[in-house]
Amino acid sequence: MTISSRVAAAVGASFLLFAAPAFAQTSAAPAAKSDAAAPMAKTAKPRSAESMECSKQADAKGLHGKERKKFRSECKKEAMGKKQ
Repeated sequence: MTISSRVAAAVGASFLLFAAPAFAQTSAAPAAKSDAAAPMAKTAKPRSAESMECSKQADAKGLHGKERKKFRSECKKEAMGKKQ
């Protein structure tokens, strides 16, 4: 190794040693839940049996993305039509 490459390696190593603590995660206690998150939890409604069944069928077919969304939409419409 040449002297200049050794100097460059030493500078790089010292940068990592001194800069790493600045990027480390702090071990502060987690913040308490804010009131802003509470309304979202209350508005979330449970999934219907039809929705869960359609998801299981989509999983069995290996559908993902737009195909899965389209299949589930059609499946739920059919299930709701049979239910009424």
